[in-house]
Amino acid sequence: MINAYAAFEPGGELKPFQYDPGPLDADAVEIAVEHCGICHSDLSMRNDEWGMSTYPLVPGHEAIGTIAAVGDRVTHLKPGQRVGLGWHAGYCMVCPSCMSGDHNLCAEPRQTIVGRHGAFADRVRADAASVLPLPDGLDRASAGPLFCGGITVFNPLIQFDIKPTDDVAVIGIGGLGHMALQFYRAWGCHVTAFTSSPAKREEALGLGAHETIDSRDPAALKAAAGRFALVASTVNVKLDWNAYVATLKPKGRLHFLGATIEPLDVSIVPFLFHQYSISGSPVGSPATIKRMLDFAARHGLNPVTEHFRFDQINEAMAHLASGQARYRIVLSH
Repeated sequence: MINAYAAFEPGGELKPFQYDPGPLDADAVEIAVEHCGICHSDLSMRNDEWGMSTYPLVPGHEAIGTIAAVGDRVTHLKPGQRVGLGWHAGYCMVCPSCMSGDHNLCAEPRQTIVGRHGAFADRVRADAASVLPLPDGLDRASAGPLFCGGITVFNPLIQFDIKPTDDVAVIGIGGLGHMALQFYRAWGCHVTAFTSSPAKREEALGLGAHETIDSRDPAALKAAAGRFALVASTVNVKLDWNAYVATLKPKGRLHFLGATIEPLDVSIVPFLFHQYSISGSPVGSPATIKRMLDFAARHGLNPVTEHFRFDQINEAMAHLASGQARYRIVLSH
């Protein structure tokens, strides 16, 4: 039996829950969970904000632990090996995206907490292809968020061939944004943080920003016109997107990493004149996750985390919902 914490209704408290996972699939592994980050997606799934939650729901998709068992066809992972698991727990492995290495764009992905039980538990299962060894040099107690937030902000560097000599900017210094500042600085870019909070200016500089711009100051935004190859938005609220588009250099990109629900209100004319792009991306393929982990280990990059015990799970979820987390929350056994 697997011991977990589950919500039994939308928005409900997480309560102790046991389930029998059945026989281990030949291509799967079972992970003994040591730590698991809490992502805003866990809140959204608990609350059924996306209309795809099933109950009882066991959230948790930023897991760090050791391999407890392997399926008969698994050869590259061994019991006792320390690994991580993120948003995807498996891929179809036959669609054009999988066959071209873009597993994160799989036509029929198996998501760790969608239609299956996640890692707010003592054990979690996933296809071996979606489980990555944790490199030496990464702090296992804080590495979990790398498997979701970390890869989310790293993936655009690879997908869009961002150069170390590029000027880039990040909107929002929170769970995603604070990792983006670290990664983009280590990549070699000149990094600017857009923030509406003066209190976060020094934090942003400490995390890797070379400079900050007050996003509430129209004059400051106007002064940044034509600067950035990439402006990465990590927020989930509607902003004056035209003002940020104006800060792009020719062929620059406004890229969405946060789930902004409202439709974008942008003028298309600057896109015609300057060949701008608007885009978004999800997490990353296993190959890109491995590259991100190796990069983080080489440069000593770690999410800034707060820690709770698993039996404090509802307190931890409430802390995340309050918006006061600095900057990611990790549960530990």
